[in-house]
Formats: sequence, structure tokens, C-alpha cells
Amino acid sequence: MKFNILVVVGLCLASTSSFAQGRPSATPATRSQTPATSISSVTQGYKKADGFFPFYYDESTSKILLEVDKLDQEFLFFNSLSTGVGSGGPERGQGSTGIMKFIKVGPKVFLMQPNYNYRAITESKDEAYAVENNFASSIIFGFVPLAIEADKILIDLTPFIIRDSQKVGDRMTSRRGGASGGGAYRLDESRSTVFMENTKNFPKNTEFESLLTFTGSGGAQTSRRGSGGIAPDPTAITIRMHQSFVELPDPGYKPRKFDPRSGMNMHSYMDFSAPMTEPIVKRFSRRHRLIKKDPKAKMSEAVEPIIYYIDRGAPAPIKKALIEGGAWWNQAFEAAGYKDAFQVMELPEGADPMDIRYNIVNWINRTGSPRGFSSGASYTDPRTGEIIKGVITLGSDRHRQDYLIMEGILQPYEDGKPVSKQMEEVALARIRQLSAHEIGHTLGFFHNFAASIKGRASVMDYPFPKFTTKPDGTFDVSDAYAKGIGSWDKRSVIWGYSEFPAGANEDEELDKIIQENIKQGYQFIPDIGGHTHPNSHQWDDGENSIVELNRLMAARRVLLDRFSEKAIVEGAPMATLEEVLVPIYLLHRYQIEAVSKNVGGLYFTHALKNDGQTATKMVEPAEQWKALDALLATITPDALTIPEQLIQKIPPRPSGYSGVGEIFDRHTGPTFDPMAAAETAAGTTLAYLLNSERVARLIEYNARDSKQPGFMAVADKLIESTWKKPLESGYRGELQILVNNLTLKAFLGLAADTEASESVRGEALLKIDGLQKWMTSIVEQAPLKQKANLLFGLSQIGAFKANPDKFKPASVLSMPAGAPIMGGMDFLDCDVMEF
Repeated sequence: MKFNILVVVGLCLASTSSFAQGRPSATPATRSQTPATSISSVTQGYKKADGFFPFYYDESTSKILLEVDKLDQEFLFFNSLSTGVGSGGPERGQGSTGIMKFIKVGPKVFLMQPNYNYRAITESKDEAYAVENNFASSIIFGFVPLAIEADKILIDLTPFIIRDSQKVGDRMTSRRGGASGGGAYRLDESRSTVFMENTKNFPKNTEFESLLTFTGSGGAQTSRRGSGGIAPDPTAITIRMHQSFVELPDPGYKPRKFDPRSGMNMHSYMDFSAPMTEPIVKRFSRRHRLIKKDPKAKMSEAVEPIIYYIDRGAPAPIKKALIEGGAWWNQAFEAAGYKDAFQVMELPEGADPMDIRYNIVNWINRTGSPRGFSSGASYTDPRTGEIIKGVITLGSDRHRQDYLIMEGILQPYEDGKPVSKQMEEVALARIRQLSAHEIGHTLGFFHNFAASIKGRASVMDYPFPKFTTKPDGTFDVSDAYAKGIGSWDKRSVIWGYSEFPAGANEDEELDKIIQENIKQGYQFIPDIGGHTHPNSHQWDDGENSIVELNRLMAARRVLLDRFSEKAIVEGAPMATLEEVLVPIYLLHRYQIEAVSKNVGGLYFTHALKNDGQTATKMVEPAEQWKALDALLATITPDALTIPEQLIQKIPPRPSGYSGVGEIFDRHTGPTFDPMAAAETAAGTTLAYLLNSERVARLIEYNARDSKQPGFMAVADKLIESTWKKPLESGYRGELQILVNNLTLKAFLGLAADTEASESVRGEALLKIDGLQKWMTSIVEQAPLKQKANLLFGLSQIGAFKANPDKFKPASVLSMPAGAPIMGGMDFLDCDVMEF
């Protein structure tokens, strides 16, 4: 499929319902006028642009008149942002897609969006009509004709173009604190107009762009990083928005069935004409159109290769890494029998990144929160699930967090010695993997968070930077990230894009591929692994999560003990040591989550009937106890202590650095707070361990199998390791007291959680009652520090028992942002927004 088009963009922060935003139909001056009988009589003095939908432009008024010559004819509509607000708000590339058509009802012309979620795929017009009449469509905009000439109708499209179709004003308002926070933004039409530079016409597509200004008080327009407002004048935010009318794709695309074991994203609709022997919901895979030039050849070039283009604005080394990493997918397409069918290159000079012909990787500069997210979105044909355009949005600071982690691991800034290039090499290696990952989403693939147990089997996992200890005690980071496409990714492309010989039964051939996947030991567990599946994690590493956590904790201890000013560049304020310390102190944060899934965990597969897979299996009790031991080791004084000599090197933040970087919260005012750092780390372990859903599973599994640990046994071991452990003196003792309080807070939170099951709350109450009796029995004889701790604990239990329905434990300090690269914003498609 080829289009001549200027601009289209896509990230899925607005659903198709956003099309309905905008002004009323036509201007008041035209409502009472009788339509002219000649289009030329109305368009005198206008410049005409022929194309898919001819339009006329008046430079003196910046008015666009559209010639509707395709009534009742469907077309694709793309709606996107050409420029962004920044600071993690509405960004360049965000958009939505849908099917539209112009219809005439009485004296008016409407732009209507049919409802393709509900259909009747049948030759019976009556049956199809019945379904159509039972589900609402959407009138997106209304127009009063200016002229009607034969089968052509002239309308004023200007109000449609100059509107907030992406709900930018609402999104900025809600993000900045709403009207009460002084951040309400509304479109100011007096400062908005048609942007003719990107308003053009081609045979298969018509492109419109507007310059829109949103006004508000700007009272909440300061970035989280303290860098000031996101616009020169925060009371006036000006962006550009693009809307495209595009001819439907050529016929010939063949939908492929959806299989939950394949790793592909789903396109679905309800078919009410389906016989009762078939599912009413029809499921297909979302994918690009790819056809071999020679279907009989084992390896063939494609009729039209899939090409992705890299933003010309990315810095040169980043751009090179993005091209190299994205091109890894060609290895997977070769495995599926295609030669050079997947290509990545720099966007040609003069080409517009929003052109529908270009699958694009956008490099986005932003400030503020959320830090470092990226996304992979697809514009799809709502009728079939065919991917029309892939749009990747990469945050421009994605590589900086890896660089920061490497500074902490390598401690590279030694006086008189050259700075190692390893940090830059690792950061670029991650950019290659990131490029492949986000492109993978726009090819139709889900995350596979179970891939890391099989030797980095997928770029669709979230990888943790791998490092190993060398004989001299330093660390080797040369293999931090993968250097090519994963073996699972090849299997995914083979299933999703292979072209089968003439006469072959496609469904049977696809099932054979899945059976080979199972035989080779591949697991596909996407985001729904949640807190449950022991092998499905983000940012973990290793075949066994428990072994890896223990290894990581040992390496972390070495790194903390030798941490020094070698982690920051010459001339940097000593206070900035904390910025490098954060990701090292919290190096184990994601491995904690991985290990916690063993406790009350459940192995499961997306098994189909008779496919040979085991649907579910509880984790062996011995493995759960090992996991609990590893988790408890992360909340000991040995794990939480920061060396005294390091604490002394971190002064309060100097002027100009107060709002920069990601640092620990603190209870001590401006001074560095090692206790607060310990609170964030230990609080995370306890939050995962005493998650109410995990506790519910512990109770259920023990009821079904008495060999399973059960919650009460886990709770007893936790209490023995915290409150009932002899209290040490000094800093280590204060850390114990901190963990004791966090543990009690977690139990009280469970008991007070009205959304938790009653069994969970009941067993939590039992443990709290037992702990209260033990505290009461020893409080008078306890040493002074322990007595203070016991009295506080008893006061908290007393407050809870006095009013359990209203009791809410004090919140635990949250962790600073710090994923190797924050990736929770991956979008899988545009006509349905998914995370």
C-alpha cells in the first residue's frame, strides 16, 4: 500500500472518542443561507488544491472550504499532534485513528464515525442493518452546505480544523492541578489559525494542520525538575495539530487469526451473524501487510518491505544506535523467509515524520515527569487490524539513566586518568535494545516478561543491565545488554508474518509453529504476570530470580562500601553524589519484585485445550521459603547500612541544584537522610511481600495443600526476623527499629484494607493481636531504645483497634524514579489504547 501524504502522527493518548471534541457545526452567518448552486460562485478568490478531497483556501481569512465529492464513502481519519507541549504532557506524535464518512441528512452534512466494534459479517442486508441499528455511531461534526453542485457539496471546514480534537486543554488542566491550581487551559480561537505550510493535497490523502493556542493562568506550569515553565509565557501554550483524510488501503490484506500463545497483539470485534457454534467475538492479530515477491521461494524479497525511519533530530550517536538496534528485526524476518523485508534508515531530508508513508521513530525532548518513558503505537485499519503506520516516541533522556548506573558501578572519575568510554557504550547498547523493543510493539508484538530466563530470548522484555565481578573485585559491563534480536522474537515473526505455500491450511501451519515453540521451551507471559508468575518480571535478570537477587545484593554491598567521589565528574558539587548513589542503593529494587512472586506464586501458561501445556502449577514450598529468606535479607541492617564515610561526603543541595535530579525523600530537612533511604528500600520489600493479593493466595494455597507455606507461617518468620530479633545499638539498631515499624505498618494496612478478603484481614488481625500481647509482656523490662519502639508499636495497634474502619497507617516514603529505563508507557495500538 502506497500513499502520497504529508503528515500523520501517532501515539495513543487519545481514543477515537476524542474526535467528537470541537465547536458546533457551521458559523452563524451560513446557517440561514440557501446553498449556492455553483461551487465556483462561492470560491472566487480562493486557491484550489486538487486531491483526495479538493479544498479551497482564502489567504485573507485563513478559511478552508472542502469539496465533498464522496458522500457515504468511508475513508481513514488520522488525528495527531505535530508539536508537543513537553514536560511529559501532550507530545509530538500522540494521536488517534478511525473510519469516517460524510453523510447528508436533510439540509446538513455530517462527518460520521461508523461503529466497527459490532458487525454482522453476512450477505443478509437485513441482518447487517439490524446490528447497525442496535449500536450507536458517532456524529463527529456537522456542517451547513455553502454550495451544492450535482453530487458535490461545498462546506466550511475551518471550524473542524481549528478545534481541540486531542483534548489538549483538558489534559494540560488535569495534569497541572485543574482550575483550582490555576492551570485550566482552553482554546483561544483569536490566537489560532490554519497552518498552511502543512496543509496539502494528494491523490490518496488530504492533509490539514492548525496552529492552536491554549490560554490559562499558568499557575501550575512549573516543571518538576525546577526548570521553569514549559512555554516562554505559561499563560499561552501554542502547538500544532494535524488531521488527515486518507483513502482506505488497497484490498488484498488477509487477516491472521489471534492466538494468545503467539505474542501478538489482538484486533477484535463482535460478529452477531456468527452461528452459535462459533464465538461471537472475532479475534485477529494486528500486523503489517507483507507479501513475498516469490511465494514459492524459501527466501524471497517482499513486494513492499516494511521500512522504519529514524527522526533526523536525534543526536548523531543516538541516531546511529537507533538504526542499528531497529535493524535487528531483519534477522527475525529472515527466519520467516524474507530477504531485506525489514529496513531501518534515517528519515529523508525534507520528509515529514507525520507522513502516513513513513513508519517513524520520533526523538522527543521533554522535561519533568514522567521521566524517560517511551512508547510504540500503531495506526491500524479498524476494519481488519492491518497496521498502516508505526509511530515510536522515545524520550530524549532514556540513555542517561543507564549512564548514571554505570557511573555508580564503574566509579570512573579518577584524578589524572582518562574517563572510561564504557558508560557511553553501555548507554548506546541500551538505546539499540530500546529501538528494537518499541519497534516490536508497532509490528504487533506484546511484552514477553518471561523471556529473560531463556538467555535474553526477547527484546520485548525489559532488560536489566548485566554486570559481573572480575577477579580483581571490579565489575565487567561489556555484556550489559543484548547485541541482536532474541530467539523468541524470531519465533514470533515466524508465526505472525510467515507466508505459507499455496493450498496449505494456514491455521494448521500456525499451530505447528506454536507446538514447536512449546517443544523448544519458550514461555510467553506478558504484562498480566502481575505479582503472580515467578518467571514474569520487568528489569530482572538470570534463570533463577532468587539466585540473582542474592548475587545482586552481594555486588551491591561491594559497590556501597567502595562508593566515593569517583562517581562524579571533576567540579561537580559533592551533593550530587546522592544522584549516583540512588540507583546503586536501589540496584536490587526490581529483583525484589521478581523474587516476591515466588511467595504465593503461581506458574501458568496461556494453554489451549489439548495443546500439551500445564495450565497452572503452585511454586514448590522449598522454593518459596528460599525466596522469603532472600527477601528478608534485603531488610537487615547489613543490607540497609550506608557507610559512615559516604554519609559524611553528602552535604545539603547547593543553590541551583535543589530541584534537579532524582534523590531520596528525607525526614531531616535539607540534610541527607540515610534512614529515609533505608525506608524506601525496606518499605518496597515489605509492600511486595505483604501485598493483599499475595496474602490471599498464600491462604488459599495452604487450604488446598497443607505443604504450602500459608500466610501465618510467613508472617511468623517475618515477625521473628524483625520485632523479636535482639535490638542492636547505634545506627544498625535504628535501622532495625525502622524495619520493625514498617513491618507493623504493613500488617495494620492489611487488617484495615476493606478491599482485601476477609480471610486476609482476619489472619492479619490474629498476628497483630499476638504481637500486641508479646509487646505488652516485655515492654517494662525492655532496654530504653527497644522500649520506645515497643511503646510506639502498641500505640499504633491501640489506634487501629479503637477505630479500625477509619484507621490508615502513615504512608511509607516512595522510591525515587530509577528504572534502568522507565518503560511503563508502551502503547500497543491506536484504535484501542493499551498499556
